[in-house]
Amino acid sequence: MMQDKIFEALASSPRRQILAFLSERELSAGDIAARFEMSAPAISRHLSVLVNAGLISSERRGQFVVYKLVPDNLVNTLSQFAFEICPVGGPLKRESRRAKKAAG
Repeated sequence: MMQDKIFEALASSPRRQILAFLSERELSAGDIAARFEMSAPAISRHLSVLVNAGLISSERRGQFVVYKLVPDNLVNTLSQFAFEICPVGGPLKRESRRAKKAAG
Protein backbone atom coordinates (compact mmCIF):
# COMPACT_ATOMS: atom_id res chain seq x y z
CA MET A 1 0.00 0.00 0.00
CA MET A 2 1.34 3.45 -0.94
CA GLN A 3 0.52 4.92 2.47
CA ASP A 4 2.78 2.37 4.13
CA LYS A 5 5.61 3.29 1.76
CA ILE A 6 5.15 6.98 2.55
CA PHE A 7 5.17 6.42 6.31
CA GLU A 8 8.18 4.12 6.01
CA ALA A 9 10.03 6.78 4.02
CA LEU A 10 9.16 9.52 6.49
CA ALA A 11 10.13 7.39 9.49
CA SER A 12 13.82 7.89 8.68
CA SER A 13 15.53 11.06 9.86
CA PRO A 14 18.06 11.03 6.97
CA ARG A 15 15.22 10.75 4.44
CA ARG A 16 13.36 13.65 6.05
CA GLN A 17 16.59 15.66 5.87
CA ILE A 18 17.00 14.80 2.18
CA LEU A 19 13.42 15.93 1.53
CA ALA A 20 14.14 19.22 3.31
CA PHE A 21 17.27 19.73 1.21
CA LEU A 22 15.30 19.04 -1.98
CA SER A 23 12.49 21.36 -0.92
CA GLU A 24 13.73 24.36 -2.89
CA ARG A 25 15.55 22.93 -5.90
CA GLU A 26 16.51 19.89 -7.93
CA LEU A 27 19.79 18.22 -7.03
CA SER A 28 21.94 15.44 -8.39
CA ALA A 29 22.69 12.42 -6.25
CA GLY A 30 26.27 13.70 -5.99
CA ASP A 31 25.10 17.09 -4.71
CA ILE A 32 22.95 15.37 -2.10
CA ALA A 33 25.74 13.01 -1.07
CA ALA A 34 28.16 15.94 -0.71
CA ARG A 35 25.84 17.60 1.83
CA PHE A 36 25.33 14.58 4.07
CA GLU A 37 27.93 12.45 5.84
CA MET A 38 26.80 9.18 4.28
CA SER A 39 28.28 6.84 1.75
CA ALA A 40 27.07 7.03 -1.85
CA PRO A 41 25.34 3.62 -1.52
CA ALA A 42 23.50 4.81 1.61
CA ILE A 43 22.32 7.97 -0.17
CA SER A 44 21.25 5.84 -3.13
CA ARG A 45 19.17 3.56 -0.88
CA HIS A 46 17.49 6.54 0.80
CA LEU A 47 16.73 8.13 -2.59
CA SER A 48 15.30 4.83 -3.85
CA VAL A 49 12.93 4.59 -0.87
CA LEU A 50 11.79 8.19 -1.44
CA VAL A 51 11.22 7.56 -5.17
CA ASN A 52 9.29 4.34 -4.45
CA ALA A 53 7.10 6.21 -1.96
CA GLY A 54 6.28 8.81 -4.62
CA LEU A 55 7.79 11.65 -2.59
CA ILE A 56 10.52 12.50 -5.11
CA SER A 57 11.13 11.80 -8.77
CA SER A 58 14.33 11.23 -10.68
CA GLU A 59 15.41 12.15 -14.19
CA ARG A 60 18.58 11.18 -16.01
CA ARG A 61 20.38 14.15 -17.52
CA GLY A 62 23.48 12.98 -19.32
CA GLN A 63 25.65 11.19 -16.80
CA PHE A 64 23.74 12.59 -13.81
CA VAL A 65 20.48 11.62 -12.15
CA VAL A 66 18.61 14.66 -10.83
CA TYR A 67 16.09 14.38 -8.01
CA LYS A 68 13.22 16.71 -7.13
CA LEU A 69 10.15 16.72 -4.91
CA VAL A 70 6.85 15.59 -6.38
CA PRO A 71 4.99 18.90 -6.06
CA ASP A 72 1.43 17.56 -6.17
CA ASN A 73 1.92 15.08 -3.36
CA LEU A 74 -0.11 15.97 -0.26
CA VAL A 75 2.62 14.61 2.00
CA ASN A 76 5.09 17.04 0.48
CA THR A 77 2.68 19.87 1.18
CA LEU A 78 2.52 18.83 4.81
CA SER A 79 6.29 18.32 4.85
CA GLN A 80 6.86 21.88 3.63
CA PHE A 81 5.00 23.12 6.68
CA ALA A 82 6.91 20.77 8.97
CA PHE A 83 10.28 21.84 7.52
CA GLU A 84 9.59 25.43 8.54
CA ILE A 85 9.15 24.49 12.20
CA CYS A 86 11.48 21.48 12.44
CA PRO A 87 14.77 22.22 14.24
CA VAL A 88 16.71 20.10 11.72
CA GLY A 89 14.64 20.53 8.54
CA GLY A 90 14.15 24.29 8.90
CA PRO A 91 17.85 25.18 8.65
CA LEU A 92 18.33 22.77 5.70
CA LYS A 93 15.35 24.30 3.90
CA ARG A 94 16.76 27.80 4.42
CA GLU A 95 20.22 26.63 3.26
CA SER A 96 18.67 25.18 0.11
CA ARG A 97 16.71 28.39 -0.49
CA ARG A 98 19.89 30.52 -0.15
CA ALA A 99 21.79 28.22 -2.53
CA LYS A 100 18.97 28.47 -5.06
CA LYS A 101 19.08 32.28 -4.95
CA ALA A 102 22.87 32.30 -5.23
CA ALA A 103 22.74 30.01 -8.27
CA GLY A 104 20.51 32.44 -10.07
